[in-house]
Amino acid sequence: MITMENIVREGHPSLRAKTQEVLVPPSDEDRQLLEDMLTFLKNSQNEELANKYQLRPGVGLAAPQLGISKRLCAVHFEDPRGKLYSYGLVNPKIVSHSVEKAYLASGEGCLSVDRDVEGYVPRYARVTVKALDMEGNEIKLRLRDFAAIVVQHEIDHLDGVMFYDHINQENPFAIPDHAKAID
Repeated sequence: MITMENIVREGHPSLRAKTQEVLVPPSDEDRQLLEDMLTFLKNSQNEELANKYQLRPGVGLAAPQLGISKRLCAVHFEDPRGKLYSYGLVNPKIVSHSVEKAYLASGEGCLSVDRDVEGYVPRYARVTVKALDMEGNEIKLRLRDFAAIVVQHEIDHLDGVMFYDHINQENPFAIPDHAKAID
């Protein structure tokens, strides 16, 4: 079972390295890793289990956060409209995006960052992502608003980019051009 002890923190080299593509079809080991990552996310959102195992709640987790240089990530959350997004993604890639940007009004956090980082993180308001699911089937996700932000955060991890790299250093709360706030 993955716990907070397995998650690497700021300064670990895997968080700044571009990851390796995963061979297709995904190996049993890669599929198990994605299952474990999804289980961690589900457990972290369950108050009783989160307290028992001292888990910080998360909606996404990427392999580099476990010190593993593979293009694998998992997301598990409900959007504000109640739609469930629960995916283990293999080699995810953004294939198109909107001009419009969006940012979380409350800012972003990360399981690998043990401090509050103030500021808005501009991201695309809508993205289309192609990936393989855990069985090796091609999937195409059209995401908007919160779902788009979460998946972009995880794909950034696969490219060695941290969320705070996007924050305007001179004015962290500057509203990005052509951007809307997501509550």
